[in-house]
Amino acid sequence: EHFKIHKKMSSTNLKILFAGGGSGGHIYPLVAVVEEIKKVAEVSNISLELSYMGPKDEFNNLLAGVGDLKIIPILGAKVRRYFSLANLLDGPKFVISIFQAIIKTFWLMPDVTFSKGGTGGFPVVFASWLFRIPVIIHESDAIPGVTNLVSAKFSKRIAVSFEKTSQYFDLQKTAWVGSPIRNDLDDFRMDQNSAKEQLQFNSEEPLLLVLGGSQGSTRLNEFVITNLADLIKDTQILHQAGSANFNEAKNLSRAALSETTLQEEIKHRYQIVPFLENDLKYAFAAADLIVSRAGSGTIFEIAAFGKPAILIPLKESANDHQKMNAFEFAKNGGGVVIEEENLLPHIFLNQIQNLIKNKEVLNKMSLASKNFFKPGAAKTIAEEILKLGTST
Repeated sequence: EHFKIHKKMSSTNLKILFAGGGSGGHIYPLVAVVEEIKKVAEVSNISLELSYMGPKDEFNNLLAGVGDLKIIPILGAKVRRYFSLANLLDGPKFVISIFQAIIKTFWLMPDVTFSKGGTGGFPVVFASWLFRIPVIIHESDAIPGVTNLVSAKFSKRIAVSFEKTSQYFDLQKTAWVGSPIRNDLDDFRMDQNSAKEQLQFNSEEPLLLVLGGSQGSTRLNEFVITNLADLIKDTQILHQAGSANFNEAKNLSRAALSETTLQEEIKHRYQIVPFLENDLKYAFAAADLIVSRAGSGTIFEIAAFGKPAILIPLKESANDHQKMNAFEFAKNGGGVVIEEENLLPHIFLNQIQNLIKNKEVLNKMSLASKNFFKPGAAKTIAEEILKLGTST
């Protein structure tokens, strides 16, 4: 059941504190919610004071770009359920971050706090709870992270991306809303052929989009490049290699292509880029099939565009959540999961060749992918944040 929203919101000032961070998967949904809150607040005659409290990292730039959002840095510490020497370092950082959050939250004294989980989430949730500030959290993954499992105890509302995730929380305060998608993706409409041309691909030929996540995935990059000569016979390829691994991947791909005999024709069939920031919407619209890791944000973006996908979950993801995300998406028919231990050239190439050449199967998968998407998540969360903030 959806959150029940109070539509009557009088003209008021509202301080909202956002928390979370540590990865693009935590920050992009925050951006989507901030965008939506501004829209809803404008209609409801609410003036906003927006702040974000979290670790100082490269993802802060994404938030800074949303405008009017004050960034308040605190230390980020990863909470691990297993023994690791890193816990010895992160233990003291975690304690310091709690004190930082308490002091900074006291001076800010927001009306409501929204946390996406991740390394900066819990200290802010705890500090807010301490000052009786209502907290709403959102869990992206099929299996919740430890931050959100603990944060849930201090929260008034819990929103989840996957329907099955509700079982991990108190059902009385949990709602299945889907995953917040950024406006520039959610509102984007362009036909496939035009999108291919926009990216300088041939509109008549199939296009495979390879996404290694915002950081890139070395193993996925190397696997695709190793099999490039075979792949490129059947499909054009747009490969997001990730900023960190881009130069190495580009050199490897150049070497792989120079060994093939299809030299001239190939130049237009394969493009490798570090990160598809502004072109991501065109890439999604243009793709016939997507090969990707199974981060929740990416899965829901794929579903928003109704694209078929081959998902290769990251083996080291916490609680194996990527595997669970992937199977949740695949069980409705929108995708195929290949676990890393089964990522063998003949299996991978067969899957791609069978799908790329079979329009009927791709269309069925597209429909299932589109049906998996739950629209309006950012708006539902934005309205609930405003409701919590104005009812105190």
